Parts: sequence; structure tokens; C-alpha cells
Amino acid sequence: MRVLAAMSGGVDSAVAAARAVDAGHDVVGVHLALSRMPGTLRTGSRGCCTIEDSRDAWRAAEKLGIPYYVWDFSERFKEDVVDDFIAEYEAGRTPNPCMRCNEKIKFAALLEKAIALGFDAVCTGHYARVTRDADGHPELHRASDWAKDQSYVLGVLTEAQLEHCLFPLADAPTKAAVRAEAAERGLSVAKKPDSHDICFIPDGDTAGWLAEKIEMRPGEIVDETGTTVGEHAGAQAFTVGQRRGLKLGRPAADGKPRFVLSIEPKQNRVTVGPERLLAVDEIRGIRLSWAGRPIPDAVVDPATGASTRFDVLAQVRAHGDPVPATAQVMVPGEDGSGDAGPRLVVTLTTPLRGVAPGQTVVLYQGTRVLGQATIDTARSLAAA
Repeated sequence: MRVLAAMSGGVDSAVAAARAVDAGHDVVGVHLALSRMPGTLRTGSRGCCTIEDSRDAWRAAEKLGIPYYVWDFSERFKEDVVDDFIAEYEAGRTPNPCMRCNEKIKFAALLEKAIALGFDAVCTGHYARVTRDADGHPELHRASDWAKDQSYVLGVLTEAQLEHCLFPLADAPTKAAVRAEAAERGLSVAKKPDSHDICFIPDGDTAGWLAEKIEMRPGEIVDETGTTVGEHAGAQAFTVGQRRGLKLGRPAADGKPRFVLSIEPKQNRVTVGPERLLAVDEIRGIRLSWAGRPIPDAVVDPATGASTRFDVLAQVRAHGDPVPATAQVMVPGEDGSGDAGPRLVVTLTTPLRGVAPGQTVVLYQGTRVLGQATIDTARSLAAA
């Protein structure tokens, strides 16, 4: 195949490109320039899109003997990822920018350009697997190394996109083994630290970064009874489940820590309370998509406006544990919301804490990723 290898400058993408070359594919390396700050260096940075990363990717491509290009996707990245991140926080939600980047940039904008240029597939260093069902349709599965599995952040991929995805690290036993392989190949990134946090907020200070982008207004912090217990400088700087940085002037009656329970930007109010009130066992999601063909049980019955309930494992964080649940798909309006697009209702067998609107719930059956939805509401059925 003609393969476009997305090379971030890290060890995973470098080894993935090397394995694609070993497999006999015609490989071209490309680094995505996602920032228009040319002075950005990795020193003190925790992101993945710096000038040094671009140079590391170039060195890896040189070692592999493949062509290498840098493509400027900064404007698309700003519109689809950064601006979306700001808008979600303004609305009181907690977005996952890595999901949006995979959905809008790496497997939409990049894939579209790759296909237009005659490439058959895009290769990345994600730890995930694409297999085929009995009819030849693609399915997304977890990688062999569950500790490094990244199928959660790929849950936004569609069947059409999976047809053109190549994940050479699917069978990698551990990250240590990938680093050892990079060293054996003479790749200079073998010992390079992993990137983490949000790439466009390199110092990790999300609240400080948002304060420069969103108009913050002081307001009240109230407890679960509505009693004012403190003040905040801007509701959008908080997230559900947050414990630190609340600066409450009045301790809880039982002396135990309090957590953010909800954020209401329109009322400019933050509600805090005991940890037990964070537990939710029903999640409702919007922007539903399927990673491959939806299973038969997820198909909506026109007569009822809903699918049957089907058993799943639900995961709400990239590194969170999946929990048993049942799921059901409803057509617009059948759940009383009136929102456009099908909605996903997930009932958890084991309650989860700190589930925030804007996060993503990804559904699994075994190792297979069924699909995902953006969390719109989360609640406790017992308290409803």
C-alpha cells in the first residue's frame, strides 16, 4: 500500500512508521504543524507539537530512508480543536481535545488529504487494532497492551475512516518493548519522554489559559442546599469532580472535603458538595457515532423510536476502567429532550464519580469498540 505515516516526533509514531516500511509499504512521513508559534520548544513543555518534535520526526524519517514533509494544519486545528475547547468550557462542559483532534484532524483533515493524494492508508503510533468481521467490515479493538491501549480516544472513528487506518503497534507487548525496538533501530527518540496533558497548553495551567480566552465573572459557590459557601473568579474555570482550588471560606459540617457537583455558566454559579453526590448511574449522550457497523441490537425500531437495551462496558476517561452497563439508542425527542440526532442512554451497573458533561463515553463489548457519544447529562437514578 501507499501509506502516509503521521510522525509526531515521538517514539511510538517513529516505530510505527518503521514497521510499515518493514511490511513492504511505500511510506511517506508527514509531521502536522498544529501551532503557529514558531518559537515553541519542548523545554518546559508537556505537549507534542513543538519545533523540536518536528525535528525529531525528520531525524526518524531520515533514518528510515523515507520522504518527509511538514503540513500546516494550524488553522484547521485552531477552528476544530482549540476553538471547540474554549466554546465547551464557556458552556460549562469539560471537553476532551484529543478526541476532537483525532476526529477532526488526524482522521478527517489528514485522511482526506492523504486519499486525495493517492495514499491507501494513514499510519499512526496509536495502540489499537483494526480487524475485520465475517463480512469483511472493519472493527476497532483494544491493543494487546491494555496499559497503553488508546482505543478510547479513537472511538470517534467511523467505518469509512477505519477502512484507511493502519496501527502497526497493535501487537506491541509493552511500551518498554517499543522503546527497546527504537533503540535497536538506531532511532534517536528511543528514550524521549512521552507527551502528556493538552498540547496547546504546554505548562498544564488550563485555568490560567482559559482566563485569557474567556470572560470570567466573579460569582457564588453554593453547597447542595443552595447555601453560599464561597466565591469564585469564573465558573468556567471549574470542572465536575474538582476538589482542589475551591478556596471555600466555610468548611463542611462533617469536616470532609467538598467537590464540584455542577457548573452553571448562565447563572455563574458553582455547586459543591460531598463526594457521595458525585456518583451517577445514568449517562445521556449526544453526537453518537459508531466505530464500524453498529451491532443489530443498537438499531432503532421505527415503531418504538428506540433500540433494544444491550449489554456493554462503558468507559468515560482515556485511562479509566470500563464498567458494566446497558445502553439504548433513542431517536430525537423520544427521551424528552427534543434535540436533533439520536441519543444514547447508558445505565451503569456500577456508579461512577465525577462524570462531567462534555466528556466522552465510549462503549465496548469485550475488546471491540462499538462507538461513542458526548456526555450531555449524568445523574443518579436514585436521587432523581
